[in-house]
Amino acid sequence: MRALPLAVLFLALSTAPAWASLRQAPEPELRDLLTRTVAQADSFEDRFDAEVWLLDMSTRLARFIEDPEQRLTLLRQVHREASLAGLRPDLVIALIHAESHFDRFALSSVGAQGLMQVMPFWKSELGRPQDNLTDNATNLRYGCTILSYYLKKERGDINRALARYNGSLGKHHYPAKVIGFWQDYWYVKP
Repeated sequence: MRALPLAVLFLALSTAPAWASLRQAPEPELRDLLTRTVAQADSFEDRFDAEVWLLDMSTRLARFIEDPEQRLTLLRQVHREASLAGLRPDLVIALIHAESHFDRFALSSVGAQGLMQVMPFWKSELGRPQDNLTDNATNLRYGCTILSYYLKKERGDINRALARYNGSLGKHHYPAKVIGFWQDYWYVKP
């Protein structure tokens, strides 16, 4: 099936009845930015999927990251790293929401760094002391790989995998927080 052109998607979104969608059509600059971002998005099955997901998530993320270019760059990185690790990108976004509130320079009281709050000891473990955990691409690669490992170790039990990721296995607060954000803000039906 051939993907609809970006213009058709935006026309459909902008002419839908008000009750059908609370979202407005994006401004022309955002449309151009989204077009460029979709062209660079290499982890989507097709262009239409990229357009829909990036527009939807960018709209949701706008309250946390004001700059549209930063939002779309981050979303493209999240989608790529989550896909490489076999994770749902919307789950990774929920984890970032819980861990750092989308602050790439976040630093926890125990020293975890960046978007996904990765512990710096991992750099030594991997023999990569030069890695910068406040670099989004690096942080996402580490974080998604770690979460994917725990999800496999726990045979798909997302609660236990999230608790392991947070270092709180046996406790339910952290997994409930991430899953709450996922269900309330970020979940996308497959």
